[in-house]
Amino acid sequence: MKTKRQGTARRVPKSAPGRKKTVRPSHHKQTATATTSTPPTFPMRINRYLALQGHSTRRGADEMIEKGLVFLNRRPAKVGDTVQKTDTVEVRRSGKMPVYTYIAINKPSGVNTHKETTGEKDIVSTLPKDLQQLNLFPVGRLDKDSEGLIILTNDGRVTDRLLNPIYDHEKTYEVKTKMPLRNNFKEKMEGGVNIEGYTTKPCKVEILSEKRFRVTLTEGKTHQIRRMCVALFNEVSALRRVSVMNIRLNNLPSGGYRLIEGKEREEFLKALSLV
Repeated sequence: MKTKRQGTARRVPKSAPGRKKTVRPSHHKQTATATTSTPPTFPMRINRYLALQGHSTRRGADEMIEKGLVFLNRRPAKVGDTVQKTDTVEVRRSGKMPVYTYIAINKPSGVNTHKETTGEKDIVSTLPKDLQQLNLFPVGRLDKDSEGLIILTNDGRVTDRLLNPIYDHEKTYEVKTKMPLRNNFKEKMEGGVNIEGYTTKPCKVEILSEKRFRVTLTEGKTHQIRRMCVALFNEVSALRRVSVMNIRLNNLPSGGYRLIEGKEREEFLKALSLV
């Protein structure tokens, strides 16, 4: 009898009062739900990747590829291409390759890296008007009191590839301290410093003088060098970033800028797996 009553309940019309409406998902929706709840595994076919990113169905993705609207690592994609986790996939509705600009600028002390609500000058606003119209933005930041190399670009792919802690890209700084460096400063700095519960990654330090040193990091915690110096019983009086990966400040004057192009640009993008 119990089984029979259950069968009768299932035959009650969905519109019957007091009965909970049950909607059984279609096979397609079940598949989509399973995909979004499970992290995608690489490598995967490019049409599946585009479908997971919400660009279209797999069939629609193949059509976009055939029309030349999809680029894989800066080249036109082909139907059947395989995407790795480190690959860059772009969908351009116009079918044209984007035009990217990369600029090295020597940020002066006293200038904000990003636009602040106070209305103070930010680094992009110091550029000529024609460059400001390229929608450039700084990759990373230097605090207001620091100076040195900042990379500006309109290529959004660079941000994660350069700043994500899973990548170990070197950045070099020249630092002046308020007090003479202790004898064990280099050893302590290179071995990792505990800053408020976090131990920094090993770094490279070169002592330049009694109160000056050069340090190369592969991470970029907020005010990291200043906090490391405080933890080692000293304080920073001046900080200047001189290089980011293969991009070097060299003799660029304070407030000056230059285009990153040619071999320098190619090496930079290759190290970021963008070419």
